Amino acid sequence: MARRRGWDGHPPSSDEEAVERIVTTAVRLISETGSDVSVADVAASLGVIRQTVYRYFPTAEALMHAAAIASVDGFLDRLTDAVHGISDPAEAMAEGVLFSLEEVARTPHLGILLSEPYVAANSGNLASDEAQAIGLRMLKRFDVDWDKYGYDEPAQHELVEFTLRTMMSFFVAANEPGRSREELRRFLKRWLGGAILAQPH
Repeated sequence: MARRRGWDGHPPSSDEEAVERIVTTAVRLISETGSDVSVADVAASLGVIRQTVYRYFPTAEALMHAAAIASVDGFLDRLTDAVHGISDPAEAMAEGVLFSLEEVARTPHLGILLSEPYVAANSGNLASDEAQAIGLRMLKRFDVDWDKYGYDEPAQHELVEFTLRTMMSFFVAANEPGRSREELRRFLKRWLGGAILAQPH
């Protein structure tokens, strides 16, 4: 393997380590700035040139996508705390969607997995295997007995798709500025929660 320069004097010992350090740096910079970062920003923080980053991530979008994937576990852990102890599915989903919308606003790279602009840019869709898998992992974090409310595996997949599409509508057209957090929670519980409780069981 060719000797790498830069990396602030501590070059990675493998391609896997290089990828991990690049992604970790991207996640850190996004968290610090509250917005997406450029390849140049990540390269400068690592002490390398942009071409070094591009060797592992051919586009900025690919790097942001990797940063989003790396952040999923932390996001799910925070979601678990937010919905802990809520066993009513309408209340749990309203709280979960509200939390997720706020998380994407705080950590925009998560929007790569959920929001319409990134989905369109990456030729994906909200029904993709990746989005569905993350959505199902979200459901597993709720303290809800989904079987009790008539949600077998196929119904859970449909619930995930419906919820993701609902969330996408807020990314496309943001919440009304005059609507408070509590008002948005009530709105979500009434309409999203009402649809959830309508499932035969």
